[in-house]
Amino acid sequence: MSETEYVVLLDDLGREIGTAPKSSVHGTDTALHLAFSCHVYNTRGEILVTRRALDKTAWPGVWTNSFCGHPKPAEPLLDAVNRRAEFELGISLNDVELALPLFRYRATDASGIVEHEICPVYTARTDAVPQLNPREVVEARWVDPEDLSASLRSTPWAFSPWLVLQAQQLDLFAPTPQRRAS
Repeated sequence: MSETEYVVLLDDLGREIGTAPKSSVHGTDTALHLAFSCHVYNTRGEILVTRRALDKTAWPGVWTNSFCGHPKPAEPLLDAVNRRAEFELGISLNDVELALPLFRYRATDASGIVEHEICPVYTARTDAVPQLNPREVVEARWVDPEDLSASLRSTPWAFSPWLVLQAQQLDLFAPTPQRRAS
């Protein structure tokens, strides 16, 4: 028997107002809730993109950022980021930094599933080889940030809406100092 996962519900100002089962907050009438996204870089300056598992409820099979998730009630966001990195990708993270603290979006996928989240965005580093959890991720690639940026501009429909919006709000894909120096 699996344990019910809960997410943190938020009011329009981003204040906690309670919890709800995760299964109840990804439907056609989705309550605003807390989530996070993380973009992982390696020491070569490449960024890890992943393709969501084909049986995910929302945006199945879509290319997206390295990973996303929801903190458990009372779980610090950094703990949740590290927990999901291990769970989805089998990696440990270094240099985790908050890059976009107030990111918020609402989007509806082709099946009518709504994402409605306040979703702080993090960046991190690792050189670990991802060990994909097939329930979460079907494919992963290290890519050049400039190539990803060009793809996001030319074919935004091929990616998760939160990745496209995050790229528009914060230059996550600018060359890192290590890449500029090489």
